[in-house]
Order: sequence, then C-alpha cells, then structure tokens
Amino acid sequence: MLNALTAGAMAVSSLTAPAAPPPTTEMVIDVVKTNGTGCPPGTAEVIVSPDNKAFTVSYSEFVAQVGPETAATDVRKNCQLLLNVLVPDGYTYAVAGVDYRGYANLQKGVTATESAFYYFQGESHTTEIKHELAGYLADEWQHSDRVPVESMSFLDCDNKRYLSVNTELKVDPANADRSVTNWVAMDSADGDLETTYHVAWKRC
Repeated sequence: MLNALTAGAMAVSSLTAPAAPPPTTEMVIDVVKTNGTGCPPGTAEVIVSPDNKAFTVSYSEFVAQVGPETAATDVRKNCQLLLNVLVPDGYTYAVAGVDYRGYANLQKGVTATESAFYYFQGESHTTEIKHELAGYLADEWQHSDRVPVESMSFLDCDNKRYLSVNTELKVDPANADRSVTNWVAMDSADGDLETTYHVAWKRC
C-alpha cells in the first residue's frame, strides 16, 4: 500500500555551492498518484532508507513477459509515480543516482530492457537511463546509475513541483520460443529488491 513517508538525503558536491550537510528537518515525500500496468493500485510502496540518505520503491506485480499463457500487452509493463517532495526551508534537492534490482528468466538469444526517466513536472530537463539484459539469464540483475554533478537537475529554490518517476520493463519477443515463458521483473516478493533513489542536497 502506498504511504506518505519521510526521507532524508546525502550531501554531494554541486557546481554552484559546496556540499550541503543534511538538514536537521526531515524531507517529507507524499505519493500523489500511481499509474501504469506495472503498478496497479496497492502494488507499489515507497519507504525511507534507515540511514535517511535515500528513498526506495518496491513493487509486487511489475513483470513483463512473453509465453504460452501471456497476453500480447504483457511484453511491456510500465509504472509512473508522482511524488510530492517537501523540502526543509533553505534547501533544494536533486536525484543523484538510482540503483535498480530485479529478476529475469530469458532464453539464449532473448533480450529485455529496463528503462527509466525522472523529472520535475513542468521542467524541460529529463534524466533518462536504459539497460539491456540478454539471455541466457536466470538470475537476479542489478544496475546502478549515478548522475554527474554537472548534469544534476536541482529543483529551483522555493519552486513547488512534483517529482515524476517513470520505469518500464520490456521483453523482445522476436527470438522467444513461445512454448516457454521469458520474463523480466522488478517484483519484490522477498522484500529485498527495492529501487533506491539517492538524493543530493544544495543550499538555496
């Protein structure tokens, strides 16, 4: 179930200001809306990391697949989260990096992709990533992305905009044997496969 939760952040360098220590007041994150075939209502959860340096997202039904008992639309699943991030006075923030984890079961020759982008609503700057998975693969997968300081998109001070986080999983059916199921997932059934969003602080 989606909850309104709090998250702190870690300090990193910026081009216009020295690294800011984390504020003593918590940053509050409210989940405003979820949308997409990868996160039906009640299947995504946002939680705070124990060290207050990031927030994590976990999913329970985020699986793209192709096989004998799947629909044509199952090859692609997506999820959009709209987050209202309330920062303490005197600070602003940016997403400094993301760690993605999941499982895949792909035959030899079958490929899948995990892609994501995030942005502040109404802003032109969008950070996008894309990773390919190639079979044979029957294991957990993990990708980590870090945003260079010069490319970080800090929210303008005193500007109130939602953070939109969008993720997509897709299996390419071209080389798949339709008698077996090939799939890629960000399903966190065991509670250990959260997507972690690291946060950078800057003083206004």
